[in-house]
Amino acid sequence: MAKVIFFIEGFNLYHALDRTESRADPIAFRKYKWLNLWRFCSLFVGPKDSLERVLLFTAFVTWDPQKVARHKLLIRANENAGVSIVYGEFKRKDKKCRLCDKQFHTFEEKQTDVNIALELFRLAYLDQYDRAVIISGDTDLIPAIKTVRSTFPQKQIGVMVPIGKSSEDLLKQADFRFKMKEPHLVSSRFDNTLRFGDGSTIECPLGWR
Repeated sequence: MAKVIFFIEGFNLYHALDRTESRADPIAFRKYKWLNLWRFCSLFVGPKDSLERVLLFTAFVTWDPQKVARHKLLIRANENAGVSIVYGEFKRKDKKCRLCDKQFHTFEEKQTDVNIALELFRLAYLDQYDRAVIISGDTDLIPAIKTVRSTFPQKQIGVMVPIGKSSEDLLKQADFRFKMKEPHLVSSRFDNTLRFGDGSTIECPLGWR
């Protein structure tokens, strides 16, 4: 029996679902943001294997209260389903417009790649997985995969690139790969109303229905 852990780069997946369009409905995939990540990952674990953990790496967009509110609902739903959350943060960064030469500020997500790399290595060292699956299309994770593979050659690392994305360079580093398809998302979406053991409920945000 193989022990399996999933490492999910939250915003990489989130933005893929936000930008993946169908011809009939340009926002058709947004409803899959309301995703039970534990259930989704379990679809890719063999009957003789064990899903040990699902780790979601994410950060709050603190300058947008409505997005933070939706994000917190999704996190609460997934924590209740057994998913562990690892937080990064956004940092303000000043930039200069190439056209008008004026200064403006933007925000960049920080720590996520480092957090994934550290957990990938740490949990390999602790022998908590035989197979790791990274859900991301970010090539910045290639050094982490190479380091874990060279240090723990008995560990296998797989990659699943979010739907609508491509990342051949990242996939080339994988011992195995999975393809994310819409039926996987359909079968893993939370119900619009979730009820918890303490009697409380939460509702899927209207923009994700």
